[in-house]
Amino acid sequence: MTHRPENRVFGKRAQPHVLILASGDKVRHMTIRPWMAALGVCVAGAVTIGYLLATSYLVLRDDLIGATMARQARMQHEYEDRIAALRAQVDRVTSRQLLDQQVVEEKVDQLMEQQLALTSRHGKLGSLLNRAENSGVPTGDVPIPAFNPDRRAEVSGGIQAIESLMAGTPQAEADTATSELAYAPASETAAEKADRVFSRVTRSLKAIEREQLTQIQSLTVGAEATAGAIEKILARSGIDVASSETTENDAVGGPFLEPQSIDPFEDSMDDLDAALNRLDNARDTAKRLPFANPAPGKDITSRFGNRSDPFLGRLAMHAGIDFRFGAGEDIHCTGAGVVTAAAAAGGYGNMVEIDHGNGLTTRYGHMSRILVSVGDKVKAGDVVGLAGSTGRSTGTHLHYEVRRNGQAVDPMSYLNAGRKLLAYLD
Repeated sequence: MTHRPENRVFGKRAQPHVLILASGDKVRHMTIRPWMAALGVCVAGAVTIGYLLATSYLVLRDDLIGATMARQARMQHEYEDRIAALRAQVDRVTSRQLLDQQVVEEKVDQLMEQQLALTSRHGKLGSLLNRAENSGVPTGDVPIPAFNPDRRAEVSGGIQAIESLMAGTPQAEADTATSELAYAPASETAAEKADRVFSRVTRSLKAIEREQLTQIQSLTVGAEATAGAIEKILARSGIDVASSETTENDAVGGPFLEPQSIDPFEDSMDDLDAALNRLDNARDTAKRLPFANPAPGKDITSRFGNRSDPFLGRLAMHAGIDFRFGAGEDIHCTGAGVVTAAAAAGGYGNMVEIDHGNGLTTRYGHMSRILVSVGDKVKAGDVVGLAGSTGRSTGTHLHYEVRRNGQAVDPMSYLNAGRKLLAYLD
């Protein structure tokens, strides 16, 4: 048989490794199995990997911590920047709200001042309008602005609208409360809404003031025209109304100063007041002077001027007008004045003389009975006596004279003037 060589790898079992541990007299040995070697290698590998990982962590930990801290710092800075931006925005909004509120308050104050000005004018204008109405000055068809409810409601609504903006009233409520005066798009700010409402209310107030000025100017023109017409009639009768006014300019004085600026409205009211004073003075003068008819509806039997004397039959001057009367009928004076004579006076018979001022006197003759005494104050229409035929008379009648500065003038000029003045004195 052929001798086959022995396989050293597969044919012969490898001898296990023995680990001998000696300690003094004791000797121990441990057989190292393959699995134990594999386990040792795994453990060694795991320890190595753990060591490497731990080493890597220790090396990278500072970088990771630094990166984390940097990210946290960055986030904190971003948060702080955002907080600062929000605070700045809140400050801007708050500042704008405060500014808007200040603007709105200023608008309300201005409106209140204008409304107070109109209210203060109410009393002055009302008294002047009452005077004008009592004086018969035409006011036209334009309503008196101070009492115009529509204008006043519009102004009050505008003020309520601005006050609602100040109080932060919701837009829907403000619209309801102010009748569309406070309506505005939602994008408008309070100041813009206040400006818009303020402009509208200001226009309303200006319209009221313009209407008031127009009304006052119209009344002034009417009063001036009426006074001028009365003065013109009086001037034709020889009466200067200006000279009859009582003035105190003989005891005034002072240093000359430049005039102050005058409010147009106040100036207009002063003009109206002056015009009404002029009208009142002209009317008072007209009512005081003998312009009434002493015998309304009675026939004139003899006029003023030269005539044939009824007793002598020759030309003679007749210083008055004779009116036919029935015996005992009332005789009325023709103007306000003071009785200066009330007795028998020659050819006048029982005669009453009345001084009316401005150099004018009237005489009433041939009365059967005198009903006034010297010094009595009478007014137009008062009964001064009863008709008769005393003195140089051919029958019951009234002899009526008008004298200016002692000179007899034609009473018809005053009677005609009186008829013209009726339209201005009623």
